[in-house]
Amino acid sequence: MAEDTHARVQLVARGNNDSTILIFTQNYDIIYSNHERCFEVSNASIKSAPVRRRKLALLLPAHNEELIIAATIKSAVTAGQALENIYVVDDFSSDRTAIEAHRLLPVANVLSVQHSGKAMAVQKAIKYFGLEKRYVWLHVADADSVFGAHYFNIYKKALDAKKYSVAVGFVQSLRGNWIAKYRAFSYTYGQHIFRRLQAWLGMITVFPGPITTFKTDIIKDLDFASDSPTEDFDLTLQVHRKHLGAIKFIPRAVNYTQDPQTLKDFIKQNQRWQRGFFQGVVKYRIGSRFERIDLSIIYQMMDVLLYMLQLLVVVPLVIAQTHNFMILPTMLALDVGMISLLAIFASVMAKRASMLAALPSFYMLRWVELAVFVSAFVEVVVLHRYREKQVGWDVKGRRYALSAEALKDTAAV
Repeated sequence: MAEDTHARVQLVARGNNDSTILIFTQNYDIIYSNHERCFEVSNASIKSAPVRRRKLALLLPAHNEELIIAATIKSAVTAGQALENIYVVDDFSSDRTAIEAHRLLPVANVLSVQHSGKAMAVQKAIKYFGLEKRYVWLHVADADSVFGAHYFNIYKKALDAKKYSVAVGFVQSLRGNWIAKYRAFSYTYGQHIFRRLQAWLGMITVFPGPITTFKTDIIKDLDFASDSPTEDFDLTLQVHRKHLGAIKFIPRAVNYTQDPQTLKDFIKQNQRWQRGFFQGVVKYRIGSRFERIDLSIIYQMMDVLLYMLQLLVVVPLVIAQTHNFMILPTMLALDVGMISLLAIFASVMAKRASMLAALPSFYMLRWVELAVFVSAFVEVVVLHRYREKQVGWDVKGRRYALSAEALKDTAAV
């Protein structure tokens, strides 16, 4: 090996007496493995003879996911995905993520890369594993999620490469504390009502990280070198702007994800989401074209704006003119009543009566989200902040060991 390679040796444990030595170049491209076979990789890609393409590959990008990645992989197998079709790209984790992945998967199905961020790690893995040539569909799922029962069996039956270019399942919150209950509420009614309508109209506004599948034929048209902290939204807008094909919504395919455990982390995650949302709005000039995605996003923004104007501007002005101070509490009571009805609907659809135990906190958390939305609009659109390139992962405070109760609805039980 040349002296200027700056190679790094990593020992990955595989049981008591079996280990794998992987040697990486400075760019963390594997050039040697002592496990079963030796191979050389040029530009992080595997050269292999043409083979008949399999239907679906699962790719799990991961960073410091040692507490949950084993449950993710095991649930995928139980849900109908074969081990040989599951791949992990470990983005320079400082914990045992790679070791846990190697413990469960074939050694050739795990790749470690230097710190790249999720989108670039995915791009490197696609090239390294040759997924475009070997599979018809690629499912990219967050490594902090756990698949529901029969997830992949349901998913694969619904995929039709002649009709669709992207498919999305149903994301749900793992059972947990009051914040998880609120997320389960918002995920449930939002997808059963708004996403079904968006799917029918062909204007789904985001491909959530845990539940999205791309037809491999369109991957060459996607730019994973995104400067957005919400790469899922950026890829969504690329598909719409480039008119890459129809989108299939598969509501029976449910994947469960971890949520923040504290209000501070809840706010931090929402700030990242909303800043990324407005970065996408600016970058792709949403509202400048008469396309369905523009109409969908503009409607969402106007809905929030009109709601806040109504409560914070119109109602106070009416009270000042009429001196009828019962207008505001009446409006708030109606608002709380509507959220309560939605919560009952969500608890029935999700089969989680426990969701209602946190109902008193839902209204407060909703206003927290609205405040973050407005703040992000001012920061990104008005002040032109947070437009620099974002690289890395934001997992601190959102990873925790899973209890039997948290896994109750999943295929990992």
